[in-house]
This record gives sequence, structure tokens and C-alpha cells, in this order.
Amino acid sequence: MSESENPTPVDLPSALEALLFVSAEPVQPGQLAVALEISMAAVEEGLKALESELASRGLRLQRHAGRVQLTTAPETAVLVERFLGLEATSRLSRAALETLAIIAYQQPITRPYIDGVRGVNSDGVMKSLLGKGLIQEVGRAEGPGRPILYGTTPDFLQHFGLNTLSELPPLNLQRPDAENGHDGLLKG
Repeated sequence: MSESENPTPVDLPSALEALLFVSAEPVQPGQLAVALEISMAAVEEGLKALESELASRGLRLQRHAGRVQLTTAPETAVLVERFLGLEATSRLSRAALETLAIIAYQQPITRPYIDGVRGVNSDGVMKSLLGKGLIQEVGRAEGPGRPILYGTTPDFLQHFGLNTLSELPPLNLQRPDAENGHDGLLKG
């Protein structure tokens, strides 16, 4: 790109939107900086401006694992599914939601750890979540057997209408018994 072809600050959100639109996968902000021949700080500033502009439209800027992409706004999901002739988003079972919550809040996490938290074998649920693209293998843990580590995917964020994992509600670890003034322990 020659100096005259570089986008001006006013054009930066539009340039970023165009690059993200044509990208088949989420991209790292560094890739955008290289493509536009601008600094990472300028890219981040442009992404914030683009995110603000998109807030009132049918697209959203989604961030996950240090990458960014354009997605449809969660509130348009039913319309998009109907337009594309997709079957309605399948419901997740209670076991799937429980497992997904454990992964979302504790990632990266191993299946044996998930089994320990849930108290039951999670093989079937994990296969289902992998098949739906809501979780993915993200590496291997150090230790005996080097078990697979799992984390959520951008599809997880899209499914739940989140832009980033930081938008998850705060994790409340207080037990229901404690809310009623009981510590949940049996008194002898």
C-alpha cells in the first residue's frame, strides 16, 4: 500500500470492517496491523470505533483467544436461521449446560477434572459439545498421561450472544444452603 492508499483515521473502522468481512476465520489484530501498515495501537483504536458503530446494526465484533471476527448480532439469530433455512438451534441438555459452564469458567480444563466436578462420566456430553463446535481441544496438560485440555470456541460465544468471555456473568460459588444462614453441614 502506498502512503496515499493508507486509510485515514476516519476510514479505519471501514477498512477493518472490510478485512474482517472477507476473512473466513477470526484474525489476530497483528494481522490487521500488517495488512493496513499501521500500529497495533491504531488497530485497537479502530476496532473499538468499529465495535461502537456496529452496536446498533446487525453485526457484532467478537473477540476470542486473542482473535477478532465479525458475527451476526445475537438478536438476529432467528431471522438468519429462517432466511438460510437452518433448523432451529438445538437445545442443550442440563448435563451439556453444566459441562459447558465448567469449561467456560475454568478453561483450559481436562475431562477428568470435569468428571470430578460433576461427579459423573462426561464422555458423551463432551462428544456432543465437540460435535456442536461449542468446545475444542486447546492443548495437553503437563502431568501423567498428558490429558487433553478443552476450551470454548467462538461458536460458544455466538451461541450465547457474547462478544468475549469477560461478558460471562460472575461466578457465584456460594452454596444455596449458605444463603439461608446454614453452612450445609450436618450438626451432630
